[in-house]
Amino acid sequence: MSAKSPATPKAWVDQDDAPELTDDFFAMATPMIGDKVVTKEEFKKAAARMGRPPSKAPKQSINIRLGADILAAFKATGKGWQTRIDNALRDWLKEHSAA
Repeated sequence: MSAKSPATPKAWVDQDDAPELTDDFFAMATPMIGDKVVTKEEFKKAAARMGRPPSKAPKQSINIRLGADILAAFKATGKGWQTRIDNALRDWLKEHSAA
């Protein structure tokens, strides 16, 4: 029989047998961006630019209580419903005093 029987238990691999990732391990690593080998300085510069760019006007996370009908209506419009609530409040402020 050339195929492994499905009833044969898989070999157990002890995760503690994996080598420890030390500073020496990373010091010997070859820095790459995609398939291109780069210098460590180039890699550090690229790593500093990774992720979402900082916003000029970051939003703040809050807790707010809304009526169930209001929340359902905005959620029914799909992704971006929180942004649409933000825009609706911004439009309201244009016509009303903030104080």
